[in-house]
Order: sequence, then C-alpha cells, then structure tokens
Amino acid sequence: MGFLLAVARVSRHRAVTRMAALYVFVFRNSPLIVQLLFWYFGAAALLPSTWMTWLNTPHALSLGIVNACWPSFEWFAGWIGLTCYTTAFVGEEFRAGIRGVSEAQSQVAAALGMNRYLTMRHVVLPQGLRIATPPLAGQYMNAVKNSSLAMAIGVGELSYMSRQVDTETFRTFQAFGTATVFYVLTIAVIETALVLWQRTGTRALPRGRA
Repeated sequence: MGFLLAVARVSRHRAVTRMAALYVFVFRNSPLIVQLLFWYFGAAALLPSTWMTWLNTPHALSLGIVNACWPSFEWFAGWIGLTCYTTAFVGEEFRAGIRGVSEAQSQVAAALGMNRYLTMRHVVLPQGLRIATPPLAGQYMNAVKNSSLAMAIGVGELSYMSRQVDTETFRTFQAFGTATVFYVLTIAVIETALVLWQRTGTRALPRGRA
C-alpha cells in the first residue's frame, strides 16, 4: 500500500496526487493512539449492528490438524489502524527514493523510445527501491514498536500479555524484561535481513556500478 501511495504521489494526474497528499497529511499528522481508538470505537458506531455481531462472534475453520480462527474485532481494528498509519510513512519513503533518481535517467530512457510506464518499471523504480531500502527498514521497525499501542484497545499483543503476567504474578522485571528481549530480537532480525539484502543487491550489480 505504501508503494501504491508513492506512485500516486508522483502521478501526473492532479486529482490522484492531491488525494494521496491528503491521505499522507491526515495519517502522518494525527497520533497513532487516536487512530486506533477511532477504528475501534468509530468503526463500531458506523458499521451495521449485524456486521458487528458477526465480527464479535468467534469463527473457526478446521483444516485437518490445523484450526484457523477469525481474529477478534480488537485485533482487526488494531491491524487496520497500524496499516493505515504505517502506509503513510512507507509511502513517503518510497517517494523519496523515487525522487532520488536523477531526472537525467528518465530523459535518457525517453530518448531510447521508452514510455513512462517502461521508464518507471525498468529505470526509476529499481534504483528508487535501492535508495529507499534503509529508511524503509526503519519504518518496519517502528511498526513493530508501535504495535504495543494496540493494547489500548484490548489487543492481546506482547505488551498487553506482559502486563497481564505482571498483574497475576507480580513479577514485573521478568514480565517486561522478557517482552523487551522479544522486541529487541524482532528488530535484530529486521536489521539482519536488511544487511543481507543490501549485500545481495550489491553483488548482483555489474562491476563498476556497485
């Protein structure tokens, strides 16, 4: 979604560009906790009562030894809120990467007979993605950390469960210490994946362009 938002931001159609800019303006300039509360309480007020009844009713699908359960409305609202919020930031990182590609690249592609679509597909986007990758990883790390705010609407995520353990056992250090370790390990995995991806991308470049 962030990638599509970035493409809309650099579109030549003014209406599409303005709609994308409005999306970024709204979601980047309002607190995440307010957006989560809006999706949880606001959506519940706007959706038909039959929909809310269905969403709040447990559903499960048995596939042999695997049981697939429909997530709770709290989880669904938290997912929508985090997705919409993070999309605005990811889209801006993609757009910065696209803008970082020299205009001369597009001019050369046009001189070779490539239309705008082919120029974006084969010239601008591969280079823009490489430019945007490091800050994109930072946004994904922020998404992991921001997920802790979902406990405000009752999502049973890591921080919520740590608080529950603390409440029931009074082992504050162990509960929140374990949660901290899990957060750090998750961020470390994202950083390691970024380093490996960058090394792979560098080796794939022709000699003299790395």
